[in-house]
Amino acid sequence: MAVKRARPKRKLYTVAEANATLPLIRAIVRDVAELANSLRERHERLTRVEPGERSQMGQAYREELEHVRKELERDQERMGEYEQELKKLGVELKDYYTGLIDFPSWMEGREVFLCWRLGEPDIGHWHELDAGFAGRRELGTSLAQNN
Repeated sequence: MAVKRARPKRKLYTVAEANATLPLIRAIVRDVAELANSLRERHERLTRVEPGERSQMGQAYREELEHVRKELERDQERMGEYEQELKKLGVELKDYYTGLIDFPSWMEGREVFLCWRLGEPDIGHWHELDAGFAGRRELGTSLAQNN
């Protein structure tokens, strides 16, 4: 006789609930992806232009570098705020650059993830908890209706 596991206490989304949340998620994730790409680009540029420890640089150059570092720090804090917003919604940000999000869900007696990526019109995929993006499967009509 199969034993059903109890549902976890955290927020679990149905396909309909996840789709209803997408306008808000989409707005946040769009900001996350733009900011992530900007942070990476600025960090790489800063790394290339930062002088070595013994380098002599003018005061104006030092001030400009400090300004850029502070902007990076502020934007990293803003990224943390976006992450907290998503966490409060009960979803998991899997990839900052592509905007990959997992929604915890319950299917056939077990927890799985409904999977969505920035640019997709709605929730169309799911995967096992340990499968990740490579294990994505399309939602079947019956699953979408039963969930």
